[in-house]
Amino acid sequence: MQIQPFHLAIPVQDLEKCRIFYRDTLNCEEGRSTEQWVDFNFFGHQLVIHQKEGYIPTESVTNPVDGHDVPVPHFGVVLTWEDWHSLADRLKAANTKFEIAPCIRFKGKVGEQATMFFKDPENNALEFKAFQDMNQLFAK
Repeated sequence: MQIQPFHLAIPVQDLEKCRIFYRDTLNCEEGRSTEQWVDFNFFGHQLVIHQKEGYIPTESVTNPVDGHDVPVPHFGVVLTWEDWHSLADRLKAANTKFEIAPCIRFKGKVGEQATMFFKDPENNALEFKAFQDMNQLFAK
C-alpha cells in the first residue's frame, strides 16, 4: 500500500506567530492561505493552522514512556535518520525549548528510535522521530 499524506487542521490564537514558527523554524513550505488559515507542507503532509478568535491554548497532559513524561496529545512525523539529526541540530542551534530533548528511546529494544518533543507557540506538542531500521516502526 502506498502511503498517502495525512491532513491535520489545528486551531491557533496567533496566526502570524504560528506561521513564522512552522515556516521559519520547521522550514515547512507555505501553501494556500487566507487571513484566517494557512496551509503548510508538513514534511509531505498537509497541516493547516486556523486562527480561532478566543481560542485558549491548553496545557497537555503527560504519559510515562521509557522514563520520560510524554506530552499528549501530540503529532509529528517519522523522518529519515539523517533528516532527524539535521532537524535536531537546527533546533538546538535555534535554542528550542524541548519538552524531551533529542534522545534515543527504547535503546537496544524492539522499536528503538530517535525522538524529540517540543511545542509550537500555541502549546501544541510535536514529536519527531526516526528509526535506523524502519522495520522497527510497527514491530511488536
